[in-house]
Amino acid sequence: MNFNDFKNKISQLKTTELGGLNAQFKLAPKIRLKYDADKITANNPRKAAVLALFYPNLKNETCFLLTQRASYKGIHSAQISFPGGKKDIEDENLEKTALRETFEEVGVTEASIEIIRELTDVYIPPSNFLATPFLGYANQQPNFNLNYEVEQTIEVLLRDLLSETNLTAIKMNTSYMEDVEVPCFKLDSYIVWGATAMMLSEIKELFK
Repeated sequence: MNFNDFKNKISQLKTTELGGLNAQFKLAPKIRLKYDADKITANNPRKAAVLALFYPNLKNETCFLLTQRASYKGIHSAQISFPGGKKDIEDENLEKTALRETFEEVGVTEASIEIIRELTDVYIPPSNFLATPFLGYANQQPNFNLNYEVEQTIEVLLRDLLSETNLTAIKMNTSYMEDVEVPCFKLDSYIVWGATAMMLSEIKELFK
């Protein structure tokens, strides 16, 4: 999608009804389906926020940013995700959390980002986070400056997200599940699953 066409859709993106859990659950691992609202509330999850940042590449094609987390001794080591993280006590709200974390992790300033809207919360059982995604855009391709939490940035074309050919399923082994088939996106040879895939599923439906 041309970035001019993307910008022409922004007013519609702001008002279109979200797909919510129905959209997210199309890409949810089976383990996630076990958690209803009451169980999530009982777990008293920590609050977090992430940013789905759209921008034009050098060909003026609409892209969005994913990151590969750095490797460490933890649950989300080396996973593909949006920039973001837990809410700090100094953060005015979760939108500020998403913007602060994006600056800290990849160096994109708050002043260069326009927030379009908040999306549906995603509960992440392994780390007990309730993550709020925000949809935003920058008018120019950012110059990324990565901190220690990020191994690399991944630039994905919006048209690749919207293509049905990039939906698949793979068997995963993680610290909390073994040999489990999970739905996922295959984007630029990267496998995107779990919470990030659930967020992308809602974004995909919003654009369609």
